[in-house]
Amino acid sequence: MKIDQEKSDFLDEMLDHWKAERLLSEDDVRRLKNSYETKSFDWRRLAQYSFWIAMACGVISLGALLIDKDILTYLEKLYDTPDILISLLSAAAAGVLYYYSFKRKKTHTSQVFSNDAMVFSAVMLTANAIAYLGKSIGKGDANYPLLILFSVFVYGCLAFVFRSRLIWIFVLISLGAWYGTETGYLSRWDMYFIGMNYPLRFVVFGFVLTAAALLLRKVKAFTFFQPATYICGMIYLFVSLWLLSVFGNYGDLDEWAAVRQLDMFYWAIISAAVCAVSIFVGLKYRDDVAREFGITFLFLNLYTRYFEYFWDSWHKALFFCVLAASFWVIGRRAEKIWNLEFLKNK
Repeated sequence: MKIDQEKSDFLDEMLDHWKAERLLSEDDVRRLKNSYETKSFDWRRLAQYSFWIAMACGVISLGALLIDKDILTYLEKLYDTPDILISLLSAAAAGVLYYYSFKRKKTHTSQVFSNDAMVFSAVMLTANAIAYLGKSIGKGDANYPLLILFSVFVYGCLAFVFRSRLIWIFVLISLGAWYGTETGYLSRWDMYFIGMNYPLRFVVFGFVLTAAALLLRKVKAFTFFQPATYICGMIYLFVSLWLLSVFGNYGDLDEWAAVRQLDMFYWAIISAAVCAVSIFVGLKYRDDVAREFGITFLFLNLYTRYFEYFWDSWHKALFFCVLAASFWVIGRRAEKIWNLEFLKNK
């Protein structure tokens, strides 16, 4: 069996430790080490990153094309295509890509990333079809949150039909976009909705999505999509909490700039408390996602407060000296865990 270098190093360390503790004989260790070999290069990861970069560049390229006025003017002179026709052509192209991508999943199961790249292209064409459908029926400007909600149902049906986690992620992204635009539309695009600015609104949204993922994890029809829903819900929740700890419940930047950052300290306390609860739950129930999110955003909150409270008051030499020392301590502790020093000292 071929494994990554870091996994091979970890197994070597553990086997040597068990041999030193006389839990395994030398023959057992030799036989186990011969059962795996280290990959010379992680081609799978290179393929994954390459397809991600390719898709990102494609989106950037399309965006650059759409904002170039000269190109758009030139295209308008070449033809005057009705919006409904563009929508139908985009939907047809998306349908063809969906068909071939999921056919390839059965015939080329090992080509995971190229299959996902084709699905991603189909999803983009679906979004384009829905956008031009909205323009053709004259609702693109009046109440476009309805179009986003429509895309949620379209992506949801596609995700269940093709059992695709990638499409399901777009369901959750579209659901978040609909929530933000719908609350904005209902408040007539005021910065507050029921007294909440956007970060606070998405704290509620992230909490509800995370709770739904936990409550529905035993539902058979939802089990396949539960991990992606749980992670997306945690992203919404913790990113929103971090933004709330920075901006508070202020919707106007001028109003926010007029108050001291110390006056919003209670939002930072709430954010840190949620991180602590997430770490506790993760450790108690062996939930890696909850633990990692809690630890990551707890450190992010601490360093954010450090920059907020001491950037202006401390000399920059002292500021970065303390910052360097803190990262050195974290790195040293992580190094001990990585090298299994806590086991060797027992």
